[in-house]
Amino acid sequence: MVLQSYRRLFTLPHVSSLLVWSLASRLYMPGQPIAITFLVADWTGSYTKAGLILGLLILGTALVGPIRGRMADRGGADRMVLVCGIVYALGLSIIALLPARLWWAALPIALASGLFAPPANQIVRAMWPRLTTGRDLQAVYAAEATTQELLFVLGPMLAAGAVALANARAAVLLLAATALIGSLGFMAALRRAGVVDAVPRTEGAAAPVPGPRRSLLRSGWLLLFLPMMLLIVVGLIGVDLVMVAWANELSSPGLAMVLAAVWAAGSLVGGLVAGALPGSPHLSRRFFGAALGVVFLVPFFPPLTHLPTPLLILPALFVSGLAIAPTLAAAMGRLSDIAPPDRRAEAFGWMTTAQTTGSATTAPVMGALMDWGGVAAGAAGAAVAVVLAAVISPFIPTAAAAPAAREQRSDTATATRGTSDDEDDVAGEPEVH
Repeated sequence: MVLQSYRRLFTLPHVSSLLVWSLASRLYMPGQPIAITFLVADWTGSYTKAGLILGLLILGTALVGPIRGRMADRGGADRMVLVCGIVYALGLSIIALLPARLWWAALPIALASGLFAPPANQIVRAMWPRLTTGRDLQAVYAAEATTQELLFVLGPMLAAGAVALANARAAVLLLAATALIGSLGFMAALRRAGVVDAVPRTEGAAAPVPGPRRSLLRSGWLLLFLPMMLLIVVGLIGVDLVMVAWANELSSPGLAMVLAAVWAAGSLVGGLVAGALPGSPHLSRRFFGAALGVVFLVPFFPPLTHLPTPLLILPALFVSGLAIAPTLAAAMGRLSDIAPPDRRAEAFGWMTTAQTTGSATTAPVMGALMDWGGVAAGAAGAAVAVVLAAVISPFIPTAAAAPAAREQRSDTATATRGTSDDEDDVAGEPEVH
């Protein structure tokens, strides 16, 4: 049943190529922290400086997410992907080739490169509703959230393997090439799918109001959606950092990869099953399921519990991971439903900003918690973040509620324009709704 559902999904025109190439253009992301950390640590012997450079890369991405989304909504997404891929790959390559004594030059280059990070995630998520609808749309969001888990296995392996076989410079150059090749492939897939232009205005839709566009941040639903996504990212990345810290305490670095792989495997299975389920996903149920899964893990970590072997936590990790991909897929689907169709890429840009901000703030918060109360304190902090995200989730409007607010704004704009029309028009036939 599950495989049959996905088999139907990938027979839809252009879906498989867009999904594959959008993932390929993101493959560099999970391996980037490993490659940059090894490179800068080799230069300076300082993990703090490595973290600063990584932080500037993330900051640049967070700053421009909504701006690039707005540009993509107006058309030319393929050109944006091409320019970003070239500039980002060039920036990483320059960082890789810097002499060690000029490590400080990597700081402005990292920030500038982050401004051009390939925007595949927000663009492809905004494009799915133009290619499919209904149950298939929910399935494609589930497929993306599920297969994205593979990146967090393959990306670190790619970077760590390049460091082991060559050196950190080679690893950063390899990631630069990966970002460029992925961006070129994704650009070509967008052109083949014919979705590079602005979203066409549907028949009967109100014409755009002249003047500056109303900021999406003035939408109440977005002001709830963004902290919800920031908090769940803090929680999920927090669990990753907890597993790394636990493995480090046990002097077993390889254990972190095993723990993360089992957690990701649970997410893969959960995403595959969720994507085949009929009907629309229930957002708050999935968020509370993810919260329950993270809370479930807390008692297994020291100093609350000292397991005879850390491998005993593997079944709990698998069960906890089952809700991750379905929850992220439901969030993407809800944002796609409630965002104005002609500003969908901008909305996903704001989502990218929230997620990257959450990613940037997680390490210092979790580090402080674990310094204070051990690994279990970090796990508890991650659980609190996901629980708070779940508490917000019931207040995110459904697809039926959000259009009503947009129609009200459209009516207000129409009335405003009407005040400048001829008097005969104002006194003419009543408006038909």
